[in-house]
Amino acid sequence: MGDVTIAQLRERVLGTVITAQDGDYDEARRVYNAMIDRRPLAIVRCATGGDVAAAVDFARENGLPLAVRGGGHSVPGFGTVDGGVVADLSGMRAVQVDPEKRTARAEGGTTWGVFNEATYAHGLATTGGIISTTGVAGLTLGGGIGYLARGFGLSLDNLLSAEIVTADGQSVTASEDEHADLFWAIRGGGGNFGVATSLDFRLHPVKDIYGGPMFFDLKDAATVLRFYREFIASAPEQFGGFPAWQIAPPLPFIPEARHGEPFLAFVACWAGPIEEGERALKPLHDVAPVVAEHVGPMPYPALNGAFDALVPAGLQHYWKANFVGELSDEAISAHLQHGPKVPVVNSTVHIYPINGACHRVAADATAFAYREANFATVIAGMWPDPAQNEANIRWVKDYYAATAPLSEEGGYVNFMAGDDQDRIKANYRGNYARLVDVKRKYDPDNLFRVNQNIKP
Repeated sequence: MGDVTIAQLRERVLGTVITAQDGDYDEARRVYNAMIDRRPLAIVRCATGGDVAAAVDFARENGLPLAVRGGGHSVPGFGTVDGGVVADLSGMRAVQVDPEKRTARAEGGTTWGVFNEATYAHGLATTGGIISTTGVAGLTLGGGIGYLARGFGLSLDNLLSAEIVTADGQSVTASEDEHADLFWAIRGGGGNFGVATSLDFRLHPVKDIYGGPMFFDLKDAATVLRFYREFIASAPEQFGGFPAWQIAPPLPFIPEARHGEPFLAFVACWAGPIEEGERALKPLHDVAPVVAEHVGPMPYPALNGAFDALVPAGLQHYWKANFVGELSDEAISAHLQHGPKVPVVNSTVHIYPINGACHRVAADATAFAYREANFATVIAGMWPDPAQNEANIRWVKDYYAATAPLSEEGGYVNFMAGDDQDRIKANYRGNYARLVDVKRKYDPDNLFRVNQNIKP
């Protein structure tokens, strides 16, 4: 690609265009997963939706692959591409809150930390992720599992509309009233259909919550997991929380002699009245002795960012995941076999509950098909030392091999690894054919293919 063409792209955008000739190229091409090392032709740091359209046009007109980077947390490295164009929305993070209507509009590069800070000022929130540096757009378009999901549904269930730049470079509004087919598809179909430059959400009255992490000895892990299976089936929907295999980090509330040991942790979130929080969490305290905890009233954004320090950018990542109908005794046994082998403090396994409000949406109402599943598991291998790649990837794969036959065939697309493309149909089940039809309409040449790809 000649300098003139790049020069023309620079003239089209208000943001900056970075190439290998620029001093900040290596920093600009770096992504969250340090395993990913790709060299784009051009990185467009977008300042406006018009910049996004220019990046899309440039890729299409020159027959180049296109990657879209929002929050930048893509574990398979979908936010970058060799020899192509990166539309980097990380500079587009404005959030506008309408407290009267209980809605918020977030630009396409917004992270949940920025979003939650803006809505918290008005005593409002919507279902977001577990880590505050996660992108709002990427999480939502793939589903959106978080602490508030049992009460308010997935993030995508709270999406009212989105501005989407489609493969022809046009910006369209997708909602129940406009481009309804596109609106259906982006709620679970990920970035297959265009770039979300802004998203409008429904908000709920949530400000401070009661919760935090609790650590249980491994000898009590089976008891806690069986309790969780029964408890979460009928727990009040204001209760959101999940068990996790976790090596104890060196935090002051954990006995120093136990730092570095594996535990079964439980991260609790009570989003009902604060004065009811202690009572709501009492069953967890009663099921087994708690070795350490940091539980109490806190701002919802504080819980959403509580584990950010464990997952900084620059770790090695390899993940696997499945939806789960029943957390059977056999499944629990598999978790007990592999979970305590969690290799480093950054790695973890979460078993998220997705019942409650998530079940009250029909399987074909959005692209997210697993509406009857009760849990979404993720085996998140994350570690700092590349020398440990082979051993830690093996831990993830062995864990997955033991639990997958006891789970649903498909999994949550936001948790899929780069080698999971063969699972794409299973991840969408009966919605896949309709997704292909929408893809053919809005992206017939598959410009948006650097993702868990739905081929037209």
